Amino acid sequence: MTACQRTIALGTLGFGTSVDEETSFRILDRFTELGGTVLDTANNYAFWVDGATGDESETVIGRWLADRGARDNVVISTKAGGRPTVPGTGLETAEGLSEKAVRAAVDDSLRRLGTDRIDVYWTHIEDRSVPLAETVNALADLVDGGKAGELGVSNHAVWRVERARALAGDRPRYTHLQYRYSYAQPRSDMALPSSAHVHVTNELLDYVRNEPDLRLWAYSPLLSGGYTRKDVEIPAAYDHPGTPQRLAALREVADELGATLNQVVLAWLLDHDPLVLPIVGVSKVAQVEEAMSALQFVLDDSQRRRLDEAGV
Repeated sequence: MTACQRTIALGTLGFGTSVDEETSFRILDRFTELGGTVLDTANNYAFWVDGATGDESETVIGRWLADRGARDNVVISTKAGGRPTVPGTGLETAEGLSEKAVRAAVDDSLRRLGTDRIDVYWTHIEDRSVPLAETVNALADLVDGGKAGELGVSNHAVWRVERARALAGDRPRYTHLQYRYSYAQPRSDMALPSSAHVHVTNELLDYVRNEPDLRLWAYSPLLSGGYTRKDVEIPAAYDHPGTPQRLAALREVADELGATLNQVVLAWLLDHDPLVLPIVGVSKVAQVEEAMSALQFVLDDSQRRRLDEAGV
């Protein structure tokens, strides 16, 4: 993937669970028809749903790839480390990031996806029980062996990311970062909606700006519908005096552009400094169409300044 590519990734967390396979196929078809190429999944989506194992999202994508003959037309992004090893449990029994776990996880993901390579392979959550060098070398081996193209890290402390990159030396290293980020900003003293989520910080943004090979991906950019759906509340972590001011600026710019609030949020991310690749999770074809249409909107200097300065 090119570091400067202005695009949107399709989040597929619900595929095979909250989004049935037929609907998932329609979403994937429409996404690629509209020029989308990046599919983001994980080896544990969505294990927490009743009756699910974590196989579901990768398996649905694998079936779609095979049915459509689409493997060479998309970028596959998947993750390891956060899959429970005991049925019915949570992250307390996660597989972790030992060499053995990483090797087993990638082979299982390749099988479910029906492919011989993963374009961007991520460590999903931290595992401080394993020496960092062990994880770094196991991941580099995957790239050297052709099973992974590039490496990413999600929800890790910034200092751990930098240490891992340093430990890699001349071997393949993390070049993609994935964290929670949106236009509305949460309080730092309140928990995010999921205990596994880690939010973008000013330190992280500064880090990405100054490391030319890094690409920042953002999950939950639309707050699960919080900007537009009356039946979805913006999470409590975003309940502070700055949020109404940012929402007012968002509505003002949306009116000027003739865009939806979601589209303005995505436009703000797409031309962010540093550049951000938003991951948009959807359950309907219409949501894919709205998200991909955001690519046509470019904020002018005045609009970006008003959005950036609101509520700060």
